[in-house]
Amino acid sequence: MPNSVKNTTFPKLLDLLAPHYCRGCERLGEVLCNRCKNNIIASQLQICPNCKAKAKNHRCQKCHTLPPIYLVGERSSLIGNLVHDYKYHSTRALAKPLAEILDKILPNTTNQAVIVPLPTIDRHIRERGLDHTYLIAKHLAKIRGKNYQTSKLLLRAKNTVQVGANRSMRLTQADSAYVVSSKATIDPSTTYILLDDVWTTGASMKAAVKKLRQAGAKDIIIAILALSRLD
Repeated sequence: MPNSVKNTTFPKLLDLLAPHYCRGCERLGEVLCNRCKNNIIASQLQICPNCKAKAKNHRCQKCHTLPPIYLVGERSSLIGNLVHDYKYHSTRALAKPLAEILDKILPNTTNQAVIVPLPTIDRHIRERGLDHTYLIAKHLAKIRGKNYQTSKLLLRAKNTVQVGANRSMRLTQADSAYVVSSKATIDPSTTYILLDDVWTTGASMKAAVKKLRQAGAKDIIIAILALSRLD
């Protein structure tokens, strides 16, 4: 059996067969109980992940070129553990509660909105058995309703791997990592929600914002689940 098939199928079987327990309080029954989910939402970070300064209304006065950034919490906290479990242990059942957390912290828009997950390297998708950010985006769009859709309008130009790379290397790699799909139509009146799991240096997200703006996007929001570090 090819590795790509095995890696994709096995996590799905585990999700169906293994009993879930809350990753926060270990209560049997749900992968994340409502109490732990609400605790995460209540302790949402109100800082700029780029400079770590306090952000008023999710905008940083120092990093004024960045769009509003909605950040859930630190990578060292429960939200970081959830992202790690979901991403590296292929715990698919976490995609929905992670989307539900984002739904509670993101603003509602009256106009059309497109959720744009930062693209994952193809090799990582095969290894993990899931496209983790895209799956969260799909759940979030479903929760939000008819005005929201998910689009892979950002594509990887190069399969650069940023794990282990220093800040300078990440910035250089990210600048040429993404392209806007030739099939995509950018509407200036649409809100684009750029979604990623972890903010480390911010290089990938800044590059994605740059590409969308160059393509004509005017209203951009950033959604991040976990901040790699506060120091």
